[in-house]
Amino acid sequence: MTSNDLTGRFTDARKRIASAASQWGRSPESVQLVAISKGHPADAIRTVATAGQRDFGENYLQEVLPKFEALRDLPLVWHFTGQIQSNKTRPIAEHFAWVHTVDREKIAARLSEQRPADAAPINVCIQVSLEDEPGKGGVPVAEVAALAAKIAVMPRLRLRGLMAIPPPRDTFGEQKALFDRMSALLRDLNDKGLQLDTLSMGMSDDLEAAVAAGSTLVRIGTAIFGERNRG
Repeated sequence: MTSNDLTGRFTDARKRIASAASQWGRSPESVQLVAISKGHPADAIRTVATAGQRDFGENYLQEVLPKFEALRDLPLVWHFTGQIQSNKTRPIAEHFAWVHTVDREKIAARLSEQRPADAAPINVCIQVSLEDEPGKGGVPVAEVAALAAKIAVMPRLRLRGLMAIPPPRDTFGEQKALFDRMSALLRDLNDKGLQLDTLSMGMSDDLEAAVAAGSTLVRIGTAIFGERNRG
């Protein structure tokens, strides 16, 4: 894909977000784009960054570490959006500003303990499992409040909100219904005394429904970068 193609696709994604926000009476600035760059080279990230994007999401440590080095001259904000293994928490704690996929107290505690003392606390989202999907991460809805209460007091973390990758749905209404459950859950947590401001939900195929339901962070990969290299 050429640089012009990438820039055009990035611009189109931004327009989709702005249009969805405006349709539902929201400011386009209330929805932040995280460009999911997993499976794509540092040069592609640099092109999109040059077009104005600062927040990028990655799922695999072994893939992203060389990108950090190649792009260290750019003021990028890195989001970890993949499943977290216990033995990989240290480099995540050292390199990422955001972690979207915390679903266990043990993982959260390790991230807090391993965050460098001179770095700002990690912005954390709890990944929620809206339906029983074997092999997919996330904490069941009934267990979210207990986990949130524990994470909220960890000293090197800042609990920001919730994240979900809901199962695919065919219609806008079905997609929005799932995202509405996330919005209701966030409100419930705030009613319990938490001060959460983030709903990380919505991807290339369902961002309009996510924005309609109140998403504040949409994670867009394919619509910007195209299909990733799975080799």
